[in-house]
Amino acid sequence: MAASAPPRALAAAALLALAAAPAIADSAPAGEAPDGPTVSVALTSMVQRAGGGGSADGHPATRANVRGDLTLTLPAAAPGEAEGQLFAHLRFGRGQGVALRPTFTSSANSTAFEFSGDDGAHSSFAVLAQAWYQLTLPLSPGGAEQPAGRRLELTVGKLDPFVFFDQNAAADDESTRFVNNVFVHNPLLDSGGDVGADAYGFAPGLRLAYRRGADAGPAWGASLGVFGAGTAARFSGLPGRAFVIGQLETIWFPWRTLQGHWRFYAWHNGEATEADGSTRRHRGWGVSVDQALSDSVRLFGRHGRRTTGHGAFDRATTLGAEISGEAWRRPADGFGVALAWLPAGSAGRSAASDASFAGQHALRAERIAELYYRWHVTDRIELSPDLQWIGRAAAQAGAPGFTVIGLRAKLAW
Repeated sequence: MAASAPPRALAAAALLALAAAPAIADSAPAGEAPDGPTVSVALTSMVQRAGGGGSADGHPATRANVRGDLTLTLPAAAPGEAEGQLFAHLRFGRGQGVALRPTFTSSANSTAFEFSGDDGAHSSFAVLAQAWYQLTLPLSPGGAEQPAGRRLELTVGKLDPFVFFDQNAAADDESTRFVNNVFVHNPLLDSGGDVGADAYGFAPGLRLAYRRGADAGPAWGASLGVFGAGTAARFSGLPGRAFVIGQLETIWFPWRTLQGHWRFYAWHNGEATEADGSTRRHRGWGVSVDQALSDSVRLFGRHGRRTTGHGAFDRATTLGAEISGEAWRRPADGFGVALAWLPAGSAGRSAASDASFAGQHALRAERIAELYYRWHVTDRIELSPDLQWIGRAAAQAGAPGFTVIGLRAKLAW
């Protein structure tokens, strides 16, 4: 990993990384077949600094990383009036980000991507992150392109489960919005590990969805996904104990044209990891909501509860807002603020009560806050200063809070 650097090096390091390698956004949106081939490329780079109170080794540390993504979307053969779509996603990168002392959040920098093997610090490589086929079957006259129509969608291949479940219009893309892992997805699924995907967040699986367009009333949909978990996520075992998730979602307009997305889901993972490292069945449910209050303000929130199994934390709540720069005549800019509350699970409280140095009340809840400003420099370049605060890391009541500062740069075309 790179050596520590003073805070004044943050901007220079990010811009140097921006010029050094190409990368893109997390994933292309699903559900709409293109008229022809579509290629998307972008570069996301970030440099962060954590003080001695927050770094893993107790010394101030600055780390830079770069992530590259390339996506290709193609129209594909389909029977009758149905539409087919092929999607491929190649990802590469260097840098693991700043290593923090034990926390419930799995990463303060979700843009970091690097080989997970022993020689990862010295290797640059690429993975086929996603490769799937989607069949869209219209159930209303006029074909699959009718916005008010009803349709079925079948998607199969290697997927990112979060492209299709737990979406959120204000907190779902670490390349442009929040970068702490607890705000990008439901913390129980991602930081808590219940999604069961491989080391890079992807898994083989299939998804079946029913959707009805907004012109015929409030848009809504229902979907079910089955993904490989544990060894099956790495194509190394049979999918007998899969990760299964079902979601109901609606798009509605409580205040004229102010759109809101409301998603409710429940999951089951037959090969989840317990707090003690053993394998056990996990179940839980969650909610993901984003609601526009005006043309420039959108609120969001997520809540999740694990109902079967135990982890370091079994509940999670995140709340926040994104404000566009419309008010100061920079509509492409954005400002985000978010808070997270992750109380210790029963397994963690039990371990603390058994330890000689801690009592039953030694564990409370980890608290996380994040602020960012997204500066739209040009049509292709964005810079985003970012500030995070983590209090009571790993829910230790006496643990002092610490901050992580950073600068993110993105180039996309």
